[in-house]
Amino acid sequence: MTTSLETPSPTTGKAAPAGTATPVGSDFARLSRRIVAAGLLQRRPGYYAVRLSAVSAAFAGGWVVFFALGDSWWQLAVAVFLAFVFGQMALVTHDVAHMQVFRRRRPSGIGGRLFGNLGVGMSYGWWMDKHTRHHANPNHEELDPDVAPDILVWSQDQARAAKGLPRLIGRYQAQLFFSLLTLEGFNLRVASIRALRSPTMKHWGSEATLLLTHIGLYLAALFLVLSPGKALAFLLVHQAVFGVYLGSTFAPNHKGMLTLTGDARPDFLRRQVLTSRNIRGGVLTDFLLGGLNYQIEHHLFPSMPTPHLRRAQEIVRAYCAEIGVPYHETGLIRSYAEALRHLRRVGEPLRTPRA
Repeated sequence: MTTSLETPSPTTGKAAPAGTATPVGSDFARLSRRIVAAGLLQRRPGYYAVRLSAVSAAFAGGWVVFFALGDSWWQLAVAVFLAFVFGQMALVTHDVAHMQVFRRRRPSGIGGRLFGNLGVGMSYGWWMDKHTRHHANPNHEELDPDVAPDILVWSQDQARAAKGLPRLIGRYQAQLFFSLLTLEGFNLRVASIRALRSPTMKHWGSEATLLLTHIGLYLAALFLVLSPGKALAFLLVHQAVFGVYLGSTFAPNHKGMLTLTGDARPDFLRRQVLTSRNIRGGVLTDFLLGGLNYQIEHHLFPSMPTPHLRRAQEIVRAYCAEIGVPYHETGLIRSYAEALRHLRRVGEPLRTPRA
């Protein structure tokens, strides 16, 4: 199982060790030198110490309130709050996986499993493998697992080949998209448990122990403190809001952007820029989306600390204009509209009666 989320080489697409020089003449190499000269790849330990502490405190505080309230319908408000906290923990796990927080793999892996498996209930190893392949080939129908046909279809060719549930849902997937996100929290757990059966899963013992501990403690807390009806309501609200929040942070990033197939493989810079979409906004947008609103910069420099992405955007956007590479940026609501239009367009073959 691949577990490297370092910056890929612009010539091979494979992960290059930290400090490896890129080709002098490549477009990405020239951009990289500007980013390095600006100091934007330097670590931000103080920022991450505060961020990880704040998220951990919010997580602990939410459960303290949960136990203090007891068997009350006010717990649904706690469920919503903890859904947001779980989303923030998932975003922290994402940064840890990209080596933004720790310099070495071992502490990154430990931190990822603690926040991912134990905190959120998501297998860090499974997600790492999936996300690494996504970064190497974003929006490539055969190589990016994020656009593989599952419940939804992402291209008209996938729609024409769809059968069963994907074929039925694909007809109305744009209208159903946000409703389907309510199931994403459950999907993460099912996929994580299935991944434990993989013979390539690294750190199987800690992955399984932490994941099952999360599930056991979570269910025990709900059904020991709350009546069965309230416990079920809490679980459904918590997981549904968590799924919508987490899905909404990732949905605007690539859906509706350039899709690649077959041997189509632009150079590294264009492969990352043309398949990604940035979201305009201020400090609140940065906070809610965890820096993923700077998707172009993140894909070009995955190990760049989140607080540096806004400054990097100025350099990357100017450089793309300089070399004539389209750089797409839009508002949050517009980004969802573009993604939904794409889902509707690719589902068209399923709504057209066969001759």
